[in-house]
Amino acid sequence: MISGTTILIAHMGYPTHSFKAPLIYNPWFDHRGIDAVVVPMGVQAPDYPAFFRPLFRLTNIRGALVTMPHKVTTVDLVDELTPTAQIAGAANAVLRRDDGTLLGDQFDGAGFVRGVQRKGVELTGRRALVVGSGGVGSAIAASLAGAGVGTLAVFDAQAVAADALAGRISKNYPDIEVVTGSKDPDGYDVVVNATPLGMEPGDPLPVDVSRIAPGTFVGEVVMTREITPFLQAAQERGCPVQVGKDMLFEQIPAYLEFFGFGTTTPDELRAVSRVEG
Repeated sequence: MISGTTILIAHMGYPTHSFKAPLIYNPWFDHRGIDAVVVPMGVQAPDYPAFFRPLFRLTNIRGALVTMPHKVTTVDLVDELTPTAQIAGAANAVLRRDDGTLLGDQFDGAGFVRGVQRKGVELTGRRALVVGSGGVGSAIAASLAGAGVGTLAVFDAQAVAADALAGRISKNYPDIEVVTGSKDPDGYDVVVNATPLGMEPGDPLPVDVSRIAPGTFVGEVVMTREITPFLQAAQERGCPVQVGKDMLFEQIPAYLEFFGFGTTTPDELRAVSRVEG
């Protein structure tokens, strides 16, 4: 039962989504004694814009977690966007501020970057390549820019998507060297696969792994399997890697900070989570 003082965070997406977030957040709130709850809300895309703003008239709502297919639509429904959300072109978290205005942010990339940093990789001034300029690739590129990389290469099979992403990065981070047009990983300190390529045995790999120098940090966004053929090939080259699932538990501390609940660690979240596997 939600009391009058409980702080609500809406978790909005298609009603067919499994909504695992409450199984991670709510046990942690209970563990910490925080009077808050994440509640899943299924909303069809045609109904979402009309539903969104009235939701924030609730007196006990702190914000919203937003899943597909609503992340892009949310950009036009909030009052302000962070640079990360502007670059990504999507928002997956919305905070209702004290004055009632709504701030949209994007944390898909934050989960990836926090995982990299937790593994001891220094990103400031480094050279990073992100292959794939879709939703998750754009978010990771935005967070890498925010982490202070010196050079950021973005590539997509659709060159117009990569060029548009590069333009948004340069607008928000003019001091970063932004490169497009090549997915050659030679010379990069961090290489990220943000495409479905290299997921199954026999798939073409997203980059020529023989061009990745041993010691280069290689990351993956695919969560359906832990070590993809791409990551396996990178490990065989002597590269440290990050699996896609690391992004999930790494981004939740960033959400909690955004909503004003302090922070935690992935280990603490896993210890109390009710998500299986």
